[in-house]
Amino acid sequence: MDYLYWILIVGLFVLSFAGIVFPIIPSVVVLWGGFLIYQFLIESGNLSLFFWISMGLFTVLLIVADFIANSYFVKKYGGSKWGERMAAVGLIVGSFIVPPFGILIVPFVAVLLTELLQKRTLKEAFLVGFGSLMGFLGGSFAKAVIQLIMIIWFMVEVVI
Repeated sequence: MDYLYWILIVGLFVLSFAGIVFPIIPSVVVLWGGFLIYQFLIESGNLSLFFWISMGLFTVLLIVADFIANSYFVKKYGGSKWGERMAAVGLIVGSFIVPPFGILIVPFVAVLLTELLQKRTLKEAFLVGFGSLMGFLGGSFAKAVIQLIMIIWFMVEVVI
């Protein structure tokens, strides 16, 4: 039976990376699902308290990484609060439209149009749209690295 649990754990870890490209998949929840299956169905008590506290901190970092990267780049390129909000909405909507390209195109277009409606020049609006794209890519990279660290740490805890 443990083999089935391990297949499920590995599947959840893989699915957590799909959540980076498809924001509708809650990456961190899926990742925690793998940890909890191990803890409660395979080997109770094998994961240290330090592991759980660290994973909690990494979880907060994962959630914050998206918002910080997106907000930082939109602001860096002169975006408005509405531009920041539309970038977030565009990510969610874009995950349903022409996946995976929608998560790149829809936020860019949404921010571009939002900034144009706020009387920005085309060049300024384009730069802010580009900033939203850079924010998404930067946040996605950070999330991938953090998730990989969490999974490697989990595997080290399990093996040692």
